[in-house]
This record gives sequence, structure tokens and C-alpha cells, in this order.
Amino acid sequence: FGIHKFHTNAATTKDDTMDQPVKLAKVNRVLGRTGNTGNVTQVRVEFMDAEGAGRSIVRNVKGPVREGDILCLLEWEREARRLR
Repeated sequence: FGIHKFHTNAATTKDDTMDQPVKLAKVNRVLGRTGNTGNVTQVRVEFMDAEGAGRSIVRNVKGPVREGDILCLLEWEREARRLR
């Protein structure tokens, strides 16, 4: 557990990812599992920086995650659709 970094494009290089701004978000609540095989976890995260303090969104996370983990988000404006 700890910091997870997600890449949206497999063809990105180290130089490309270093130029992109990132935001840190803390997992407040694990909402449930989603995806065809249940391999994606839906979580509610709260931003840790000063400008986004108190703002929370729902995100999908692939891999192990639990409450209190810190996610490193490369894209932070899009919110995941809720579980049905």
C-alpha cells in the first residue's frame, strides 16, 4: 500500500510523466467492487492540497487499496460513475 501512480497511456515515457502535474488524494471510503470480474475498486477520495482541500470525488482503482491510502492522481477532474 502507499502511493499508487496510474498511467492513462502505455506509450508514455518517464519524461512525459515527470512534466504532468499530479494531485495527492487520500482514500476516505471504499465503496465497493466493480468491473466485469470485480477487479476494480470504487473509492471516495479527498484531495490533500490547499486548493482542493475538502473536495472529494469517486474514483475507480485497480489493484489493492484500503482506507487511508494515498493516491497520486494524474487526472483529477473526472469522477467515476456510481455503482448500481
